[in-house]
Amino acid sequence: MAGLFRKVYDWLLRTFWATEMDVTLLGLQNAGKTSLLRVLSGGEFPIDSIPTVGFNLKQIQRGHVTLKCWDLGGQPRFRPMWERYCRGVNAILFVVDIADRAAIPVAREELHALMSNETLEGIPLLVLGNKSDLPDKLTMDELIDAMDLKNISYREVSCYGISAKEETNLDAVVQWLMRFANR
Repeated sequence: MAGLFRKVYDWLLRTFWATEMDVTLLGLQNAGKTSLLRVLSGGEFPIDSIPTVGFNLKQIQRGHVTLKCWDLGGQPRFRPMWERYCRGVNAILFVVDIADRAAIPVAREELHALMSNETLEGIPLLVLGNKSDLPDKLTMDELIDAMDLKNISYREVSCYGISAKEETNLDAVVQWLMRFANR
């Protein structure tokens, strides 16, 4: 009986008190953005994933909240478009491969260039250190320092370590996003 009540309650929330959030997911190529999105939407972790060309759009339902997630390609030719897809969103998620130490300086440069746009002021930022299951990865303190996150202003900035493959800490990501559902 409790299961039936929960289903009816969830349906009522979605029908009458539904909230939709726009979220942009970015980062350099091979950071794991598309894999993360696939796992968050209830799918399997892809063993072989092809690079995103342009963007993907995926909707994820969590209770009465629908997350409309823009997954943007991370190759250099797509980075100039990032700002356009970040305007007016509820939150920006920037994914970093914490096991690819050589890519961190480029990721930092791209993130800071993006965050310097006045059009994005006030939009909360969550930096996700992905691939925490791999050896020789950065710790979260090392990632915060390497990405110079303390110098990003005019918004809330948070940083979590995750593993899309192992589904580590993904509930915390969703909970963080839900805080901004009604903004």
